[in-house]
Amino acid sequence: MLISESSVFSPGEEGVYSNVAMRGRHADAYSMYKRGTRDYINAYDKEPGSVRSLNGVSKEIGNPSWKRSFLYILVASLASFLYGYHLGVINETLESISNDLHFNGNTMAEGLVVSICLGGGFLGSTFSGLIVDRVGFRRAFQLCALPMIIGSSMSATAKNLWGMLLGRLFVGTGMGLGPTLATLYVTEVSPAYVRGTYGSFTQIATSLGLMSSLLIGFPAKETEGWWRICFWVSAVPAALLALFMEFSPESPHWLFKKGRAADAEAAFEKLLGGPYVKGAMAELSKSERGGEAETVKLSELLFGHHRKVVFIGSTLFALQQLSGINSVFFFSSTVFKSAGVSSQSANICVGIANFLGSFAALLLMDKLGRKVLLIGSFSGMIVAMGLQAASASSLVSSSNEVYLSVGGMLLFVLAFSVGAGPVPSLLLSEMFPGRIRAKAMSVCLASHWVVNFFVGLLFLRLLEQIGPLVLNTIFATFCLVAVIFVKRNVLETKGKSLQEIEITLLPPE
Repeated sequence: MLISESSVFSPGEEGVYSNVAMRGRHADAYSMYKRGTRDYINAYDKEPGSVRSLNGVSKEIGNPSWKRSFLYILVASLASFLYGYHLGVINETLESISNDLHFNGNTMAEGLVVSICLGGGFLGSTFSGLIVDRVGFRRAFQLCALPMIIGSSMSATAKNLWGMLLGRLFVGTGMGLGPTLATLYVTEVSPAYVRGTYGSFTQIATSLGLMSSLLIGFPAKETEGWWRICFWVSAVPAALLALFMEFSPESPHWLFKKGRAADAEAAFEKLLGGPYVKGAMAELSKSERGGEAETVKLSELLFGHHRKVVFIGSTLFALQQLSGINSVFFFSSTVFKSAGVSSQSANICVGIANFLGSFAALLLMDKLGRKVLLIGSFSGMIVAMGLQAASASSLVSSSNEVYLSVGGMLLFVLAFSVGAGPVPSLLLSEMFPGRIRAKAMSVCLASHWVVNFFVGLLFLRLLEQIGPLVLNTIFATFCLVAVIFVKRNVLETKGKSLQEIEITLLPPE
């Protein structure tokens, strides 16, 4: 197993808190923060047995146990599972929905049912940073689950097209919130040495959500009204997310930023264990200021001191979508059908490739690093898109055309899910300083939704006008641009604390 406990520690030695000492420090922690960050660090340094090291890790006691935060990561990953489920739930059910709601053959209506989630996703993503900064992660996750429960119920009980569209719009707002929240929460509660591995859980959860929606949707074409069951089912994990978040710890970074130092300590103890609290708090104090109420303005993100990391983030998400991944998912059934394979088998094959790549990312994220995975992923996507472009050329015989198309498609999905899929969200949540992390992520993800929308809007038109050979070559070119961009601009964050990364990217002005 990849994740292993680095050390086993027992109570009684230095760095272990007694309950009395813990309560005492909680009582006066806030006043210490109000006296300033430097005083707080000094106070920690003067305590006997203080652990002053990166993310609470020292050579004497090793890494904190990954088991403490593992369950909370799984709970947060439910948001990504729901994102994947709602992306795929319409795939097998659209034909039945259009028949039952009497818009069969209306391609515009069918397109709206599929894509209206993008509008909701843009809204949810745009306001995700503001919501997190105001109410914290636990309440934000519950707010994310609420429109998914309401929207799923509206879709399941829809009597006409407008009822379905309204339900899908509600679901879309939750989909826009979910990936941002999951990525940020995982980043802020994970020990540094497994943060990449835990970050891969969100991509695995997304792929599992996609596969689940496809498997549950298979009977929809044969069983009348089954599509309604598919929407009802999605309300269950959304309700579990809202429930379990009530028992999950708040992000210590958010608590500290709000001046709630005692609560931040308690959260660190729950996530890391007592011996690591002092070191984690002292490290956090170096880059954050407790009680800070300063508002981050959009102009500061776009034109101020943070413009470089925001530009890197927005460009990464744009290149992720300009790679052509959505076109591959969109046409997978068509390509497989030309090879004599059913659409159900096609979706299963694409889902398996997506899952295998996501699992590989989990194994490799903290071994090879984010930058290596991104470069390798986009490079593999160049090769895969080249195969698909070659299949459309006159140099390839008709007997080999199908093999190149199918092989290129599966390789593309596999390569994407290893790096270009999971890495950008995790990498950017690590790169952004705590003060701007939530709002900067929402800005970058908004660019993701905008580019995603235009790629979906223009793809069929471009395919008709310039053909698959030129279009796939364009996608391959964007993948090449992504490789060059990553090499020149992306910082490796493997194994580094969030404070180390911030200092590297944003030296003092």
